[in-house]
Amino acid sequence: MAQQGGYALASKGAQHDEAWLIFMEMVHKQLPTFEAKAEALHYFPMWRTWFSLHGLCKLPWNDIIPESNKTAKEPAKVPEHVENYLWLYEGVLGKKVTIDDIILESEKVYNFQRLFNLRLGFGTREHDYPPYRAMGPVLKEEYLDRESFYDNQVQDDLGMEPAGMTTEQKMTALRAYREHRYEKLVDAVYKRRGWTPNGVPTLETIKRLGIDYPDVVELAARHQA
Repeated sequence: MAQQGGYALASKGAQHDEAWLIFMEMVHKQLPTFEAKAEALHYFPMWRTWFSLHGLCKLPWNDIIPESNKTAKEPAKVPEHVENYLWLYEGVLGKKVTIDDIILESEKVYNFQRLFNLRLGFGTREHDYPPYRAMGPVLKEEYLDRESFYDNQVQDDLGMEPAGMTTEQKMTALRAYREHRYEKLVDAVYKRRGWTPNGVPTLETIKRLGIDYPDVVELAARHQA
């Protein structure tokens, strides 16, 4: 689910370079709650945005893992490399920064991008959905090809007995379950980012980030309800 959100919630349309959370969620089981998923879908897009703002490549951060990462408190963030980037920033600009400074810097840009999308007629909840093909089986043949896998989900996740259901009924129930959970994920992410339930930065968020220019406030105010 977090991977789906990282893909579909991206500012420039569905793509993966803002968040790659599949290992955190599915392998290491580090995102068990909607709140944990939302926190990851706040931090990693902001952190990755920072690379683009400074013309830096993110591969040395997450593709070259230091020895210290084995004992790191939050290994997915590769904290030793994060510290290296902070030192790089300080060495070039002579300005000491923390990771919170970097996240805040990116938040300003990320939210401004969201508002720019809004100005162009996008940037609301309806634009933050993946196609269902990216969430589950859309054809009967797909379900039957992995029938035992999906039947286990119907039984374990939905609490329904698949033996007494047609394939179409199982597909419908599974789809409703997955889409409902995705809605809950979006709610959690928007709340963490300081956005309205429709995906628009709140006036409080805009003011906190210092991007409360008159035309920005006017635009966002029209979409606060």
